[in-house]
Amino acid sequence: MSSEVTQYIIDKYKWTQELNFLRSVLIELPFEETIKWSAPVYVYKGKNILGLSAFKNYCGLWFFQGHFLKDDEKVLVNAQEGKTKAMRQWRFDNLNDIDPDLVRKYALEAIQNSEDGKEIIPTRNTKPLIIPLELQSKFDSNEKLKASFEQLTLSKRREFADHITEAKREATKLKRLEKIIPMILNGIGLHDKYKNC
Repeated sequence: MSSEVTQYIIDKYKWTQELNFLRSVLIELPFEETIKWSAPVYVYKGKNILGLSAFKNYCGLWFFQGHFLKDDEKVLVNAQEGKTKAMRQWRFDNLNDIDPDLVRKYALEAIQNSEDGKEIIPTRNTKPLIIPLELQSKFDSNEKLKASFEQLTLSKRREFADHITEAKREATKLKRLEKIIPMILNGIGLHDKYKNC
């Protein structure tokens, strides 16, 4: 058992009983227990199968490839309809909602689906990276800035470019540009502080 998962459950004091109960079912199965994206995740043969989660009004399970589960009991929801293709969530309002046999059944089916290679692979953003004129102007006068930008991953470069392009007013574009220059020079992505929470 992961001490980080134990701490996550302790920190979610409103849902501690429910999370501990769900965990007790999952650790009996052939999962590796870990923390990813600041939450407990249960991994089988290197594949993320499901995760535990706790929110203000419910706790639950996330099935990473839940789209493939039969869901005979109709307990799964797509938390972001139209956005999320594979992931499905199972929400619980209290301890009495949790049927350990049903949780085990769904988890084992998810493991079998992984063994069978059932997987929706996310599509990557393939639109070309377009550098806004304001940023290009800075690159033209600052080789170090341009070199630092080129060292960033494509997704980070795209985030910076979009951040400037999405501003409607020229003053806002320039204000954003001044904010991101030190980040680029330090190799820090626009949203890095949120990814490490």
